[in-house]
Amino acid sequence: MNKNKIGLVFGSIMGLFHLVWGLLIAFGLAQYLLDFVYDLHSLNNPFFVMSFDLVRTIGLIIFTFIVGYIFGYIFAAVWNKLHK
Repeated sequence: MNKNKIGLVFGSIMGLFHLVWGLLIAFGLAQYLLDFVYDLHSLNNPFFVMSFDLVRTIGLIIFTFIVGYIFGYIFAAVWNKLHK
């Protein structure tokens, strides 16, 4: 398993999820989704979505891409080690 490719896949997936979250914030739909998910779990939602900020959203996407890449890389390294 190629560690770099798996890292890129994991990172891209994490970045894409957070890009969608940023779009939900930008279009004013994030609070509704958050309230809905908490309601499904029979919980009160203590969180409020902040206003959209492009720089913050780009930072979130970059950060989660990097974290996803690291986890994917480690996953592939462990997989390769266990499946020799």
